[in-house]
Amino acid sequence: MHLSRRACLAAAAALPLAARAHAYAPQAPAVQRFDPELDRILATDAKVEVIASGYRWTEGPVWVRDGGYLLFSDVPANIVHRWQPGRGAAPFLQPSGLVGPIPAAIREAGANGLAIDAQGRLVMADSGTRAIARVDLKTKRKTILADRYAGKRFNSCNDVVIARSGAIYFTDPPYGLAEGDTSPLKEMKANGVYRLATDGRVTQLDGSLTRPNGIGLSPDERTLYVAQSDEQRPVLLAYPLDAQGRASPPRVLVDFRQDVVAGLPGLPDGMEVAASGHLFASGPGGIHVLAPDGRRLGLISTGKAAANCNFGEDGRTLFITSSDSVVRVRLKLSGW
Repeated sequence: MHLSRRACLAAAAALPLAARAHAYAPQAPAVQRFDPELDRILATDAKVEVIASGYRWTEGPVWVRDGGYLLFSDVPANIVHRWQPGRGAAPFLQPSGLVGPIPAAIREAGANGLAIDAQGRLVMADSGTRAIARVDLKTKRKTILADRYAGKRFNSCNDVVIARSGAIYFTDPPYGLAEGDTSPLKEMKANGVYRLATDGRVTQLDGSLTRPNGIGLSPDERTLYVAQSDEQRPVLLAYPLDAQGRASPPRVLVDFRQDVVAGLPGLPDGMEVAASGHLFASGPGGIHVLAPDGRRLGLISTGKAAANCNFGEDGRTLFITSSDSVVRVRLKLSGW
């Protein structure tokens, strides 16, 4: 369902004054402050700097410390690019996902979310191949870690986060399939949240979400965060985890409905969790800076829909994939 402009304005008018002011905040690249706690994390005059542009849809930024460079995905183009200070960006993996002719039933053939494991290898949510894969950054050799649950192929794996144990948590919405939930390629009814153990076992943590997307872990790894990119229920969820990595039913950490109604660009998507426990979560309007309890501290507006983010350089730079570009913002504290 798409809300009319009249319905959007009426709904926004019904919000409290403070909420309306937040919802209609300007969308030029800028930092907006909602809580004094932001002052120790990010300056309101911090520059939002474009470092690469001209892509179709950027995603999955990850900083590679052994080498000092950023990798990011252009998912529809099926390319992972590498950006290096002083050198700019250039293709690094092409194709990044599905190899060979792309069937019409595949909408997003490339890799999406990226992470670096403890051994320095690239782990990716390979949307086109519909799998979780690992890539040796020196040889570029790819290994499929998992492509099925209960004998059925994943939809189009979207984002990943790696626990200290080596277990991989990931989401599997149908975005990469041209017809979404009605695609003839879709083998599972669920759009799930999963855990891939180091022994290769895959466990479904939640099969009830309509559009699970970005994923993150709290510093103590007792909470799993999942973004729900559904216009009807645009929320950031927090799942309690036990010592075995099993999830309990989630609570809503942030509800972004007022921002969607106000017409801010984007939906809840990727995220990064700082060592302090603060979340940098994409949502309507840009990257929302959140306290561990979900309080909104500020917003980094890029002027476009923001997909994901990652800490890099000395840990005090936040790299953001924003629609057709990649931007960076300097922080006051290190995310590591």
